[in-house]
Amino acid sequence: MTDTPKITDSHCHLDFPELITELPEVIARAHEAGVARMVTICTKLKNEPDVRAIAEANPSVFYAAGTHPMSVATEPMATYDQLLEIAKHPKMVGIGETGLDYHYTAESAHMQQDSLRIHIAAARDTGLPLIIHSRDADEDMARILREEHANGAYSCVMHCFSSSAELARAALDLGFYLSMSGITAFPKSQELRDIFASAPLERIVVETDSPYLAPPPHRGRRNEPAFSAHTARRAAETFGMEYADFAAQSEANFERLFTKAAAYRGAL
Repeated sequence: MTDTPKITDSHCHLDFPELITELPEVIARAHEAGVARMVTICTKLKNEPDVRAIAEANPSVFYAAGTHPMSVATEPMATYDQLLEIAKHPKMVGIGETGLDYHYTAESAHMQQDSLRIHIAAARDTGLPLIIHSRDADEDMARILREEHANGAYSCVMHCFSSSAELARAALDLGFYLSMSGITAFPKSQELRDIFASAPLERIVVETDSPYLAPPPHRGRRNEPAFSAHTARRAAETFGMEYADFAAQSEANFERLFTKAAAYRGAL
């Protein structure tokens, strides 16, 4: 539908088994819902060639790459040089996801912090946005983001943000962005919606984190990029806006953050 407002799913995992088996249909449904672009995220560098191939084969798909914090103890840690080399690809538009997760993997906290700093250095020197996963690690996350920003500015998005108002403020004070996932559309997520509502509208992007965290009315099912439209419609309500206006603003925000995706033109 040509009159459907366009949005971008800024974070999905198209290479995961739940989506890759019907990828053409998943992408077609996204387009039908108005999701004009997707950023698929590589969480283990050994999978980067496969994730890159998805972006190369689909004009509306871009990708990012890094080592997920929950994998740093079991996967080779990404190096600065590796990340800079991968970042040369024209459709590689972000560094990560990286971050800290003390919920399931607190025992590797120091390794996660080392990995995070490597990713930050790569983001700073490539000019690509850092993509942060943070769970049960607010104090360390805020401290490291501040310390590293003092060493040199970089751009960043707090992916699938569902942490405290304090971490949101720390990120926003550094000029970073917050990403709204399906969690923000859950009925019991009013406190989280209030955090987003108090944030500057120009620092908000949307995502699915598919195949996880499907928003209503699909909660409990496999998530997919098309469903980011449901999250975006709920987000428009949170900000007291018409959907078309919120969609246009979120697109402008995405392009300001993911400048390489915004500037991309033509076939590979």
